[in-house]
Amino acid sequence: MSHYIAQPCIGVKDTACVAVCPVDCIHDLEDKSEFEGFDMLYIDPDECIDCGVCVDECPVMAIFPEEDLPDEWQSFIDINVRMTAAAAG
Repeated sequence: MSHYIAQPCIGVKDTACVAVCPVDCIHDLEDKSEFEGFDMLYIDPDECIDCGVCVDECPVMAIFPEEDLPDEWQSFIDINVRMTAAAAG
């Protein structure tokens, strides 16, 4: 399983979660021109070790384990997967 960043991060991008992540799986893709306009952070589910350390650090409560992601934000699973895969490839 992985954690995912959802809608509350859009426009905020507080990087407190990045600072505590032990495996550096949280990415800001702003520096990549092909991702311009996507104003949030993303978790790479292939890198995430499901430790949950990032959850309490997020000031807008935008990070959820997959099983706790609210129904209205289920699309953010695919968004995190697609964005981090495209950035890596």
